[in-house]
Amino acid sequence: MNVIFITACPSGMATTFLAARRLEQAAARLGWQYHTEMHGELEPITPVTAEAIAATDLIVVAAERLPDAGRFAGKRLFHAPVHQALPDPDGFLARAEREATPFEGETESTVTAPSEAALPSKSAGAKRIVAVTACPTGVAHTFMAAEALTQAGKAMGHTIHVETQGSVGAQNPISDADIASADVVVLACDIEVDDTRFAGKPIYRTGTGTALKQPQKTLERALAEAQVESSASSQAPSQRAAGGKSLKERGLYKHLLTGVSFMLPMVVAGGLCIALSFVFGIKAYEDEGTLAAALMQIGGGTAFALMVPVLAGYIAYSIADRPGIAPGMIGGMLASTLGAGFIGGILAGFLAGYSARAVTRYVKLPASVESLKPILIIPLLASLFTGLVMIYVVGTPVAAILSGLTGFLNSMGSTNAVLLGVLLGAMMCFDMGGPVNKAAYTFGVGLLSTETYMPMAAIMAAGMVPAIGMGLATFLGRGKFSQPEREAGKASFVLGLCFISEGAIPFAAKDPLRVIPLSMIGGAVTGALSMWFGIKLMAPHGGLFVLLIPNAVNLALLYLVAIAAGSIITGLGYALIKRGESSMTTTAISAEAERAS
Repeated sequence: MNVIFITACPSGMATTFLAARRLEQAAARLGWQYHTEMHGELEPITPVTAEAIAATDLIVVAAERLPDAGRFAGKRLFHAPVHQALPDPDGFLARAEREATPFEGETESTVTAPSEAALPSKSAGAKRIVAVTACPTGVAHTFMAAEALTQAGKAMGHTIHVETQGSVGAQNPISDADIASADVVVLACDIEVDDTRFAGKPIYRTGTGTALKQPQKTLERALAEAQVESSASSQAPSQRAAGGKSLKERGLYKHLLTGVSFMLPMVVAGGLCIALSFVFGIKAYEDEGTLAAALMQIGGGTAFALMVPVLAGYIAYSIADRPGIAPGMIGGMLASTLGAGFIGGILAGFLAGYSARAVTRYVKLPASVESLKPILIIPLLASLFTGLVMIYVVGTPVAAILSGLTGFLNSMGSTNAVLLGVLLGAMMCFDMGGPVNKAAYTFGVGLLSTETYMPMAAIMAAGMVPAIGMGLATFLGRGKFSQPEREAGKASFVLGLCFISEGAIPFAAKDPLRVIPLSMIGGAVTGALSMWFGIKLMAPHGGLFVLLIPNAVNLALLYLVAIAAGSIITGLGYALIKRGESSMTTTAISAEAERAS
């Protein structure tokens, strides 16, 4: 007998995969020929061909909803929830053969579980969705989340247009016509973006991490929960994002990452200019009028001088919109001149943002002078408050703290250095681009302004380990990985070389209990070795390609040794302990069946 299996679960993760494998094994025991179509988040959907449909004797659908149901018109079809297929696949197939009936070809066939009743289905018709993705660095999460949302939207039968706001600006921009025809707007953004163009449209807000890991559920929630927000011009960004979202998505974390995202290009450009000045010799910049001196002036004298003001200014912007930029930058410049560094800049940004927001909200003026508020009243009052607090309250204590931290980092012994490397390395590999990773990275970037370069070297080296390690694992343990996983491993390896940790996310999402601990162990080893060797890195990004710049890394060979050591530990360890697909399926069945029931 020829049979077609269609499997899908609400989360699109393990149950989809497990049900397909269990049904295939049961069909093989019966001597049936089968084709399988899985609707999950772990790999692209491969629809069954028209030839396979024409030749099939039975279609078994283990899913809540049957996508593109019309193609099965006239065929014997059995439809049941996916969790019923897991405990007894042989009995499930016997029931399917017994109870299947000719399918009449409706546009949608749905089996609705009680818990799913509130979720939208395609029986309500295809929707038009526009989305924007943006992450702090604008490199990996931005584009991976966009791809995940695009694939999920198409698989659900919706028309979706995703705009990415990455490090190179907006790509695939949403037109006015797209917005006008859209049923819902999805803003999957970890930083603040301009949403005034979406006024009057239902908006759903989330982060890039959620959109990347659960794109189908994100779209379902957007269709069910999106709300028309108040006029964007009358609200600060933090107010507009407040609709019940977590602290990560709307609070201090998001404001901080907005500042970091605008600061990063300044730091990268400045750090690379400083590194280029070292091409002519470590002390060559001391000779006035030379190219090395000019490069140092551009990088260290200008770009790094703007780093803290930009950080503070855009933290304030995230809180209070445009009125927060001026007081934020003023506070950030004061933090620099007072010696409070990036810690003072962060505090100045929050002081300026919340003070500007308070003036906007609570200072009432006659209508005749209301227009003066954004260009005169708010900048003046917020700048005075921020500046006075920085000078008389915050500046001196924070400068002392930063000076003590800098002195400790520059003079610490090998034991303390190794422990710090272990901590930073493990943090970089814990969530691969998430909040813990970004906290460690922000710490290292901030220390560059104090000419403390060792932590940055450990951070970037450890951040490369998860993606390189997964690439090595797919090479060392080829037999344990499917063909799509091996292809993902190749991409992960290249991304790792570029210091893009997110290349390991598909593996971590599929097998978190093995991938994440092994990545943390490898990252901790790499961070510890980097700090123990005393490696210093002048540029905060670029991966191994930074090594092409002479003197950008003081001990390039040892740096490669540290990265290789952690990557081999992660890759070899995962290749050894990963189970093949068949064994992984059988051991996970009972837990999945219990949870589904």
